[in-house]
Amino acid sequence: MTSIAIQQPSQADIEVIHVVLKETYWSPGIPRDVVERACANSMCAIARDESGKLIGFARLVTDKATFAWLCDVIVLPGKQGRGLGRALVQTFQQHPELQGLRRWLLGTKDAHGVYAPLGFSPLAAPQRLMEIRNPEPYGLKAT
Repeated sequence: MTSIAIQQPSQADIEVIHVVLKETYWSPGIPRDVVERACANSMCAIARDESGKLIGFARLVTDKATFAWLCDVIVLPGKQGRGLGRALVQTFQQHPELQGLRRWLLGTKDAHGVYAPLGFSPLAAPQRLMEIRNPEPYGLKAT
């Protein structure tokens, strides 16, 4: 049985998360200390298997009042395709401190079908949003 909880990752969890994140298209080469700092300053959801081993992770940057940015949703190889990513996101969506937020955002290159059933859709007014983007913050180009 898989368990999912909002909790800060342990140092052992950070190691696993870092190994996966540094190979993703959105944060290639991310340093371990950056992953650790990002987790420390965010809400984290962790999925564990029956033995307690980390098998999924998601991070939410939020003020818990008006806004949430969903990021770093990962499911470890061999555990994908079972709805675990959606379950991680639903754990955030159901959290009592996150009810009534005005806006939830996320960015994805190829997982629109994962998030659409959870209520995410393309931006209604993308012309209102602006960004400052550093495509190579860790020395490798993010896509």
